[in-house]
This record gives sequence, C-alpha cells and structure tokens, in this order.
Amino acid sequence: MSSRRNTTLKVIKGAKAGDPPPPRRRLVTRAVPRPAEPIEEVLERLDQEPVENLAEAGDLTAVGGPAEAEDSPDPAAVGTAAGSDTDAGQKGRSAPAEPGPPGRGRAVTALLVVLLSAALAGAGVYGHRWYVDRATDQARREAVAAARQAAVNFVSVSAASVDRDLQRITAGATGDFRDEFTRGQAQVRTAVVENKVQSQGTVLRAGLVSGDRRHAVVLVAVDATVKNVKATDGRPSHYRIQLDLVRDRDSGDWLVSKLQFVG
Repeated sequence: MSSRRNTTLKVIKGAKAGDPPPPRRRLVTRAVPRPAEPIEEVLERLDQEPVENLAEAGDLTAVGGPAEAEDSPDPAAVGTAAGSDTDAGQKGRSAPAEPGPPGRGRAVTALLVVLLSAALAGAGVYGHRWYVDRATDQARREAVAAARQAAVNFVSVSAASVDRDLQRITAGATGDFRDEFTRGQAQVRTAVVENKVQSQGTVLRAGLVSGDRRHAVVLVAVDATVKNVKATDGRPSHYRIQLDLVRDRDSGDWLVSKLQFVG
C-alpha cells in the first residue's frame, strides 16, 4: 500500500522573544486545485502573496461605513421633521371656506342671468321706443316748418323776381304737385308779369293733421296782401292751404307732393 503524505503545517522554530509577530495571512477563497498540482506549490504561492494591513482595512471600513452611517440622517427623524414642517405650514394658512351646496349656487346664477336678460331686454325695448318717439316728434316738427315755408313761397310772388320765386316753389315740390306746377309754370309767369302782381304772404297758424317720419299732412292759414294793375293799393287775402309732404330719402328734406286750398 502507498503511504499518504502528511500535509500538516509545522511550527517554524527559531523565533526569538521580542520579535514582532509574523504577519497574519489573509483568508482567500480559491478553487480547489486539480489533484495533479502538488499541495506544496499551493502553500508556497500563499506565502509569497502580500498580506493586507488590517489596520488600514479597518480605517477604510470606518470611512465607507460607520462614518457615512453617522452623517446619514435617520429616515424616521426626517419623516418626523417633514411632518412637523407640513403641520406648521398648514396651521399658518387659513383653512379654506367650505363651498356651499352646488345646486343652490347654480340656481342663484341662473336667477341672476334671467334677471339680467330681462333687464337688458326691457332697456332695449324702452330705448328703441324712446328713439322712435323722439325721431317721430322731430320729423313732425320739421314737416310743419317745411309746410309753413312752402305756403309762404306759394303765395309770395312778384313780377320783379318771378323767375326766382317760381324756381323756389319748384325746388320745394315733388311728385304730382311738381309735375302739375311745372306744366303750368309758363302760364303763371305770364300772368304775374302782365298783371304786375306783387304778393307777400304771412303765416298765421299751422297745424299737423297726421304724420310720421316719412309722411305728413299739414294745414296752414296764410294772410297775404296782393297788388296788381287793378288793385294798386293792395287788398288782403286769406288762404287755408292743405299740404301733403313726403321726406326725401337722400337729402332728408320735406317736399310738397300735393297742395290744395280748403275752406
């Protein structure tokens, strides 16, 4: 039988008292060598490898471990401090007012909208009515003023200014009245010139029969003093004239569309 080798490490003799202790070997985990490699070679390699300084290793461990652990804040402490700051901030802020019932808020808003719409609609209707009434009153006053002037122009004719007088009457006429007066203008002019007519009228009264912003009927009472070859001193005449007027869309002037003597 083959005898087994004794692989037990023996204590090296020759160490003296007072000598520093031999360096401690580092424990290294290695794979078990193949059976073909002698165990003596493995031990020799272990003896030749440098030994790690345990003191330095301890310092490194202190720097990387315990020191960092001391500087690191405690998660529980952090959570407590954060909670305290949050509570303090919430206590410093005033608590928000509790909203009222949503249904009541919507009802109030809807009521306000209805009231506002009704007020605006009423104001719009009233404003439009006020504008229409104001515009109608203004148009009626202008129609009466135009009728007064047209009546005076119609009865105020002079042989010395016949062309200008007739032109003034034509300028204030429209429609059928303008057409009729234009057709008979030549005869009127001849009669005024031959009879040396001089007539000057004065309005006594004028009243609106009916009217709106476009049409009006006006009665005008006129006194006139007429002179001619037979009445050199002049004789008074009294006329009641009804004038139908329309408002021109372009110029806005009131023009006589019909003229007739009444009463």
